[in-house]
Amino acid sequence: MIDDFAKDNLHGRLRRDREALLWKLDGLSEYDARRPLTATGSNLLGLVKHVASVEARYFGEVFDRPSPEPLPRWQDSDGSDLWATEDETRDQITAFYRRAWEHSDATINELPLDTPGHVPWWPEPGPNTNLFAVLVHVIGETNRHAGHADILREGLDGRTGMRPEHEQQIDEQARAAHCAKLEQAARSAAPIKA
Repeated sequence: MIDDFAKDNLHGRLRRDREALLWKLDGLSEYDARRPLTATGSNLLGLVKHVASVEARYFGEVFDRPSPEPLPRWQDSDGSDLWATEDETRDQITAFYRRAWEHSDATINELPLDTPGHVPWWPEPGPNTNLFAVLVHVIGETNRHAGHADILREGLDGRTGMRPEHEQQIDEQARAAHCAKLEQAARSAAPIKA
């Protein structure tokens, strides 16, 4: 009974975080969805593409349930799952993510939490694992990248939050006053040396 409760709860968290990540693309231009926003090139559409690949691998080959999507061998990973080429559309990438969800959901729904899996890219002693550990890992990955997307989106247009129904109007004056207060606290705690 606890396994069913745990699986349902964890699966619900994964679904919530998936939607939060996709929502960060809403209303953005093609340029803003894919342009590099950090020194390492992090970008919103690339985060979605990466998390889609993560799900496809972890809930696919780890449990001998290969993804129906063509994926390069994990040994050949070259970072191309972290950005969108000019030939890949936003619709293609988000559709890939949704198809990865369907495949992942089938794996999660059909297998017990203690189902053994093998993650060949995990170092010893960790490659032999189970569905529970993989589910927790993928939730962590998805949540981490949804957090990255939060920060990137805030930097683009100030929008924050996890879901549209919780979004609040942007009050530029209140934000500026809050940031000024934080800046003052930071300067007082660590005076700038000349």
